[in-house]
Amino acid sequence: MSAALPTTSREWHLVARPHGWPKAEDFALREAAVAAPAEGRILVRNKHFSVDPYMRGRMNDVKSYTPPFKLDHPMDGGAVGEVIASNAEGFAVGDHVLHGLGWREIADLPAKHAVKVDAGLAPLSAYLGVLGMPGLTAYAGLFEVASFKEGDAVFVSGAAGAVGSQVGQLAKIKGASRVIGSAGSDEKVKLLVEEYGFDAAFNYKNGPVRDQLAEAAPDGIDVYFDNVGGDHLEAAIGALNVHGRAAICGMIAQYNATEPTPGPRNMALIIGKRLRIQGLLVSDHADLQGRFVQEVAGWLASGELKYRETTVEGIENGYDAFVGLLRGENTGKMIVSLA
Repeated sequence: MSAALPTTSREWHLVARPHGWPKAEDFALREAAVAAPAEGRILVRNKHFSVDPYMRGRMNDVKSYTPPFKLDHPMDGGAVGEVIASNAEGFAVGDHVLHGLGWREIADLPAKHAVKVDAGLAPLSAYLGVLGMPGLTAYAGLFEVASFKEGDAVFVSGAAGAVGSQVGQLAKIKGASRVIGSAGSDEKVKLLVEEYGFDAAFNYKNGPVRDQLAEAAPDGIDVYFDNVGGDHLEAAIGALNVHGRAAICGMIAQYNATEPTPGPRNMALIIGKRLRIQGLLVSDHADLQGRFVQEVAGWLASGELKYRETTVEGIENGYDAFVGLLRGENTGKMIVSLA
């Protein structure tokens, strides 16, 4: 066991349920005592933690697929760090692990809830993005939920984010006939085409999504990967070809809405086109983890797959990083680095 363990750790607590956009006063950075780990547990000094769009839903006190954050308790989420004390077989001081107790400096957790990761295979932060939950979401959503096949034309909304940028590149690697992305700035549009190899991309703020998509995909699309909802979903339903498939991963456009948001007005097209529209939760696809890491690590090594991260330094900036993510200030995965 490590000699000089820290005695305190800072951690972010949710102190009020946000109404609409989260405000700084809904959160508090608090200090907690740290003790040596009990039997079967490890202490991890977090190096990086993840902020993700799904966390906004967990701030509401509603029943969902994952329990809401408790008030006046530390929030959680993906994190990678170094074991600084171990009272569990198979884990030694100095091991790097991926686990679910982010939003804090020191995590005390059962060893069975940690997975060792190889810092030699990829930078540690990659296990929160391209090799982590967002990466597996992209992989499972495209190949399993949307049943992608070679020759499909694919449209991805929120395409410059951690999930969307990977979806588009995976589709290209596997032989898509055309890949189109939407993003919220001209700079991101340029990145999609020039660095990630999308065939076309557009800034959804520059005009109606429906019109820009029709121009970018004159022959329609076969697969839609939805991170946005709203006008993007309506446009995609209009553009999808007969027997098209849509994987619904997120609807960031309405996460902070205080009134019900209107749904697509062209749902009747689903019938004639025989569309399949299916929701996606990454937790349903844990069985793909091994194959996913093996394939994606290979594409990273070969340079076929590229990724970006937006890093915010310091735990004290955790709230700013999260709100920045909701505003689209990130390119690729948004990471809070404690290193």
